[in-house]
Amino acid sequence: MIFIQTYSRFFGRIFISLIFLMAGISKISGYADTAAYMQAMGVPSQLLPIVIFTEITGALLIILGYKTRLTAFLLAGFCLISALMFHFNFADQTQSVLFMKNMAIAGGFLFLVANGPGQWALDNKNDSAPPTGANA
Repeated sequence: MIFIQTYSRFFGRIFISLIFLMAGISKISGYADTAAYMQAMGVPSQLLPIVIFTEITGALLIILGYKTRLTAFLLAGFCLISALMFHFNFADQTQSVLFMKNMAIAGGFLFLVANGPGQWALDNKNDSAPPTGANA
């Protein structure tokens, strides 16, 4: 079971982050279209660089397992805010599905908040360091 937990935590971090990494990259290549979409939804397009930075940096931090709990918490919030701002039209089946996708991803990030990144993570770098100070 430990074997499965070790690998599933590592690959789970990668899989849940890929959607953000790819979304951030596609927003760079389709910057004008994304900015126009944000404007149409009533969101200032000046926020787009922050969105891109959040998606790409957050994804990389989760993949590396660095500041995992904090980053996962922030990305869960990002998912919830995005769902409410962009996908709250339940009369449109596509938007309803996208809303639920964001909710599911937020749930996955909350699992990372609760359980941590697992064995292969930079967060664990200092866990193996010998104790220092008077008690060493």
